[in-house]
Amino acid sequence: MFKKVTQTIVNQMEPSGGLIPVHSIIDHEHFRPLCLVKRKEKTMFRRSPSYKQTWHRLTDFLLPGEDSNSTDSLLPSGGDKESRQFTVRTHTNDRVDGNLSLCVDSVSTELKAAASSSKGWSIKLDKNHIPLPKLEALTTERKINMDHPFIQQLQKTRERLYVVHETIETSEEACYEESTTAEGCLITQLYAKFHAKGTRDKKQSLTIPKGCTLAFKAIQLDIADKSWYLQYFEDRQYICDGFSGGKLGALEGEIKENCQILSQLSSDLSVTFLKAIKAVMRDRNLFEELNHKMDEVLDETHNCELKTESPDLKDLFSSLQYSSRHLLLKLAGAITYTLDALDELTEDQLLLLLESLEEKAVSQQLKLIGIILEHRNVHLNLDDSLLSSSQQKVQKITIAMLEMSGVKFQKDGSAVCMEEAFSATAALYVSLYILSVLSNSN
Repeated sequence: MFKKVTQTIVNQMEPSGGLIPVHSIIDHEHFRPLCLVKRKEKTMFRRSPSYKQTWHRLTDFLLPGEDSNSTDSLLPSGGDKESRQFTVRTHTNDRVDGNLSLCVDSVSTELKAAASSSKGWSIKLDKNHIPLPKLEALTTERKINMDHPFIQQLQKTRERLYVVHETIETSEEACYEESTTAEGCLITQLYAKFHAKGTRDKKQSLTIPKGCTLAFKAIQLDIADKSWYLQYFEDRQYICDGFSGGKLGALEGEIKENCQILSQLSSDLSVTFLKAIKAVMRDRNLFEELNHKMDEVLDETHNCELKTESPDLKDLFSSLQYSSRHLLLKLAGAITYTLDALDELTEDQLLLLLESLEEKAVSQQLKLIGIILEHRNVHLNLDDSLLSSSQQKVQKITIAMLEMSGVKFQKDGSAVCMEEAFSATAALYVSLYILSVLSNSN
């Protein structure tokens, strides 16, 4: 839910893409002014840049200067405050009725649904801003401690580093509420287990504390010989190729490059990995724990000890702990890539994926979505043979997940994946691909 709020605020305030939403309320403190972040690797399922925290601030690495308080005035809490307040209000109340007829193996199936949703919230926000000229002036006043282990590792890996210079924060505690009422046979807003006819209410709420960082802007730092510089020119290397490079073969190549190691796991290890992935799909806290641990593994400055109190992650961590460094890095990279794809999906899609695993349908769904991605923005008549072994429940799950990714189904049974739906559909494909590999290891 937090991700929904931050993405909505970013879309309203700066739809051009300058602001970056914070995805997890757990991590919000690591995206405040002067925090250092790293940009995640470009993928075909992510349309815009995404960043991860480093647990460091710029001030951690600055050598003392003539003015020991030279960084104080940069912060919004300092004497020269650069911030302004505003309020974002949103309220929607929608109702949708519809039906979809499909012919599968000479059996005509009509799926009917009616759903209404209501979302309402009002958030007072502070826009905190460190003027770039002030930050630029600091580059001449304070040098970088090149002996710090973090900086030394950064020089070895040549990773790009960014400093947060603008944030959107809550100026007071806020509450977000969402409710959905659905009735009928096909309910895309709800989980597959509730496909029976009837009515179901779903209500959720989220309390966001005062001072919570919801979105931010960051600028790249260049570090050399104790000096540091701001990189003002936009990094053109991070551009989503969209349909121009979004072919199925390229996506599969990216998956194999990042996750080929998963197909080489023993049956027992595949079961262990699948157990952990299923657990984090259900529990956001476990998701964040696994994500943070893999970041620590990939960041060689941390002497990462893979321990957890979670029974769902213990077996995985135990297996990783005793792997060679080379193998550990490969496995951590594969897990991180998997989590990045899952993070692009909605909560309901994750639950539908879990339902698909129970129904042993992921390989079949993977094949269908592959065809849709291959045809891209061309009307595609669904091949009945692909669904011939499916039960109606699996059909509904598949259609629901695709609709949540933006794929449009026509009355004649054809599917259309327009350009704006490519990234979300690609994330679904990647998730199914990895689940298929892990679940079919035997």
